[in-house]
Amino acid sequence: MKKIFATILMGLLACAMLGGCKEKGQSDDLIVKVGSLKGPTSIGLVKLMDDAEKGLTDNRYEFTMAVTADELLPKMISGDLDIALVPANVASVLCNKTDGGVVAVDINTLGVLYAVSGDDSISSISDLAGKTIFVTNKGTTPDYAIQYLLTSNGLSVEEVTLEYKSEATEVAACLKENPEAVGILPQPFVTVACAQNEELSAVLDLTKEWDGIQTENGSRLVTGVTIVRKDFFDNNEKAVKAFMEDHKNSAEYVNTNVDDAANLVVNLGIIEKAPIAAKAIPNCNITYIDGEDMKKALSGYLEVLYSQDASSIGGTLPGEEFYY
Repeated sequence: MKKIFATILMGLLACAMLGGCKEKGQSDDLIVKVGSLKGPTSIGLVKLMDDAEKGLTDNRYEFTMAVTADELLPKMISGDLDIALVPANVASVLCNKTDGGVVAVDINTLGVLYAVSGDDSISSISDLAGKTIFVTNKGTTPDYAIQYLLTSNGLSVEEVTLEYKSEATEVAACLKENPEAVGILPQPFVTVACAQNEELSAVLDLTKEWDGIQTENGSRLVTGVTIVRKDFFDNNEKAVKAFMEDHKNSAEYVNTNVDDAANLVVNLGIIEKAPIAAKAIPNCNITYIDGEDMKKALSGYLEVLYSQDASSIGGTLPGEEFYY
């Protein structure tokens, strides 16, 4: 018995000398590579980015911030990124494209879309009848969202004039020329546009409009989803769970320490000026939702997109294995 105990003790000591017994796939030189978009998804990470740079996190991180999701998808497919914060429909597209090769671990941003106009008489979706509505890019989340809200409120798309622009700055420029029109803009562009043109204001919060319709099935207007390559998750589960906790804490910090977070946002080049960043953050719907709440909100949202255009989510709805 003494020999057996001594053998176990020696094994434990050896394990400790080697830096501790690690879970499957863990190693001291592991670097978790995270990609996000320049906007709310990156704003929710700024505290984590700052802590990682200072060596205050258990994981070692490498962050990539992109302008469009198209820059992140190839990196996820090739393995150059392990984790990505992307639009909800893009997460579904990638799941389909990789035959279930990614897993959704959390919702990082709820709706960031607002109807912006100089016409302050607009107080409901029905007030958009007869209006020119500027939207960024046909077949994207803003387009699907406004069309869904129009039809759900008894308006056909023929009762408004939808004009598509290539980016949010173009929409803002059109509103400057025609303030009586309506622009569908995400944060922080809403705050920037209203700061630059005092005639404009956010007349409708599309998230609240969506929630008012989806009272029974729990669908939410989801903007950002965090996905992990399945093979990376399977081999580095401890590191992924550590990231999830880090992400949760970072999002909470940003929402409760707005002024400090605004300075981090400016330092990372996401927004140019701290006062504008501080004003935008509370309206960015930065969050952290995982588990069953994530599944309910995200699956319901994807079902709405699927009913409008199946190709918007990659052709088919993701299966149960998509939701962690």
